[in-house]
Amino acid sequence: MTGDLTSGGAFRVVPMARFAQGGRWRTEAMRSYSQPVLFWFTKGQGRITVSGVTRGYGAHNAVFVPADTMHGFDMLGQVYGSVVFFPRNSDLGLPDDAQHLRFRDARQHAELNRLIEDISQESAGDKPGQARALMHHGGLISLWLDRHIEANADTINGSQAARRLVAAFAALIERDFQSARTVTDYAACLGVTSTHLSRVCNVTSGKPASKLLADRVHFEARRLLRETRAPVHQIAGQLGFSSAAYFTRAFQKQTGMTPTSFRRAR
Repeated sequence: MTGDLTSGGAFRVVPMARFAQGGRWRTEAMRSYSQPVLFWFTKGQGRITVSGVTRGYGAHNAVFVPADTMHGFDMLGQVYGSVVFFPRNSDLGLPDDAQHLRFRDARQHAELNRLIEDISQESAGDKPGQARALMHHGGLISLWLDRHIEANADTINGSQAARRLVAAFAALIERDFQSARTVTDYAACLGVTSTHLSRVCNVTSGKPASKLLADRVHFEARRLLRETRAPVHQIAGQLGFSSAAYFTRAFQKQTGMTPTSFRRAR
């Protein structure tokens, strides 16, 4: 994600089309944001993975992702909607956990569209009392979500124990992906074998543990290559690779391009 879309820790509404600019890796690879995010899909479909659990989404699906939560989604064709970023650590009463809500009632669609449009319009320009107004608008979205979560929460893949294990794995990845830890290391921290961890990840997300880990590492690599001028060897070290050559081989295997070629392909 380019920095101008997510910087500042403020309220921000980004059209889905703009959010996805710059290549499929910007949405599909595992990543997190330092702000809570609401994805509001109004047209199109695909799959979204949050904390290692994958669900299908379609038109009029709302997916709330807390700050620092690993996630990614693919798009089957054109997808429309909005992405709402909320300030971090704001007292809005937003959900503590990820939520996936599906809406069939046109009145519900119109309600959320209006709430998001209010934030979009208020955040434009520099109006007197803007920060206060935005907090009120954000609080209304938080309340709206609360009212619909219990009745409309989506079912998800895998048993409760499996979801807990994969969520714990995703949280560890998010904390330590810049280290040189392997799936075996993470599995040991979780008290399971790497084989069991990969099996459970496959059940909940359709991806082995190694794929979830590699997605997160290489999203960060691509972001650093595109958004900074740090040399390749510095990025390699920052992400826990023992050498630039090893990083280059791993990056090329993951993306089909060398780090230098990827940086040049703007």
